Amino acid sequence: MRRYLVLLIVPFIFLLDRWTKLLILQHLNFQENIPITSFFSIVYVRNYGGAFGLLSQHPIAKYFFTFLPLLIIAILIYIILAYKFPFLKMFSLTSILSGAIGNIYDRISYGYVVDFLDFYYKNYHWPAFNVADISISFGICLWLFVELMSYLRSRGTNGR
Repeated sequence: MRRYLVLLIVPFIFLLDRWTKLLILQHLNFQENIPITSFFSIVYVRNYGGAFGLLSQHPIAKYFFTFLPLLIIAILIYIILAYKFPFLKMFSLTSILSGAIGNIYDRISYGYVVDFLDFYYKNYHWPAFNVADISISFGICLWLFVELMSYLRSRGTNGR
């Protein structure tokens, strides 16, 4: 039972993601921009595609980016419940799951994902993102880091 306590981050990330997106929906008009610093703004944009708006104009994007995340969520839930992982791996998978749930909620509710964090330099913008995207990215980076550390430790114990 104790190994599943890490799953408590799912509602935390989901609620934080929902709260921030609701603030954007309630207080900004579509594409409205609030400059915060010389390199960061809060902006309300809609992502109809995948990461970075990938395939947003394609006719199957709506279905593809609804069913693929649902499949990924189902697989992640199965993996988390069926396998016993060390804490950091479980934390990384749960972070990915949390973000995926946050974004699929938007896609099912609105038909798009609400993005609002906009980083830029002069006229060069990184695609806007949200709390769920941060959770997914963090989880993937943590998983890769843990795997890399495990690989390096195994190489060190083999005398290479």
